[in-house]
Amino acid sequence: MLTMIYSIMFSTTLSLMMMLLCATISKKSKINREKMTPFECGFDPKSSSRMPFSMQFFMIAILFLIFDVEMVIIMPAIKVFQTTNLINWFLTSSTFIIILMMGLYHEWKNGILEWTN
Repeated sequence: MLTMIYSIMFSTTLSLMMMLLCATISKKSKINREKMTPFECGFDPKSSSRMPFSMQFFMIAILFLIFDVEMVIIMPAIKVFQTTNLINWFLTSSTFIIILMMGLYHEWKNGILEWTN
């Protein structure tokens, strides 16, 4: 019982000493305003934070994520092609690609892919 109390005290003391050492070492002597601002794409970080966010930038980011996920799904489908029925594989892959193409066509018709208004 006494050894358990000593081990808890030792681990607590060691943790506190490491946290203090880390806080002491990581202190920055010169704080640069530009380095302290978060980096975000699509707007100037030093301007007003109440500026409207670019909806076009948001939609392009969503479009990129959709096609990025598509690649994650299609790449294993090539490996599955060797072990499955050809008709089932073709129907599944074709349905998936057709749904993606319909989404791309929908975004194109709504003008999301146009950079200038």
